[in-house]
Amino acid sequence: MNIAILTGATGGIGAAFVEYLAKEKLDQIWCIARNQKKLDALKQKYGQVIRTFSMDLSLEQSILDLQAVLQEEQPSVKMLINNAGIAIIGRFDDFDLATTRTYIDLNVKSVVLLTEVVMPFMDSGSHIINMSSQSSFQPLPFINLYASGKAFIRSYSRSLNQELKGAGISVTACCPGWIDTPMLPKEYNGVQIKYPGLSQPEEVAKKALKDAKKGKDMSVYSLYVKAQHLAAKLLPQKVVMKYWLFINRKIVQTKKK
Repeated sequence: MNIAILTGATGGIGAAFVEYLAKEKLDQIWCIARNQKKLDALKQKYGQVIRTFSMDLSLEQSILDLQAVLQEEQPSVKMLINNAGIAIIGRFDDFDLATTRTYIDLNVKSVVLLTEVVMPFMDSGSHIINMSSQSSFQPLPFINLYASGKAFIRSYSRSLNQELKGAGISVTACCPGWIDTPMLPKEYNGVQIKYPGLSQPEEVAKKALKDAKKGKDMSVYSLYVKAQHLAAKLLPQKVVMKYWLFINRKIVQTKKK
């Protein structure tokens, strides 16, 4: 049985990935998310190809439960897309320990553990896509927790891609800019947030799948994000951080009051 596994399957870019995966030659798409009602809607839309798992991946037990299903059924995993995550904007002291722990467990820890659990069921020609971000290109104050986590995912994915070349398995870090999804905060402390280079989830998902099939270790959508990537390489990181603070000065000033 050939399957794809997709986390964060019900919202924004996750739903866009499902749209494209439904066109692939797969027996099942294992869709993982917390909201069973939204998972049921996916199944109703795409039919029996969708298999749902209502799980909180910030909990290690959820990953162990999925591992048990894999071991029992022994499918061939052709695609793993680690898309589940949360976005946090704010200073380091905006978050309590529980929030910080949940963020790290979901955005970082679950990606590594799920990849390790799934890899034994992948063979040559399989692909892993891990959702990183444009914010991984440099340190960014006020989204420090988010940017540093995505930097980990980018480094982890690119390194793992080299390690798995001999096995014929590609690992791609998807590094989009701002994506127009419900998860994207629309304001911070009463200040409306404007997002330069805002992309649509369908565009990002399509590019990520195309790049994964080419064996690329990074997928960077849009000229705007590519320009940001180049600037992060050429300019000192202190300059990039100052520029970030400047263009987001309304948020920073609001927080200081």
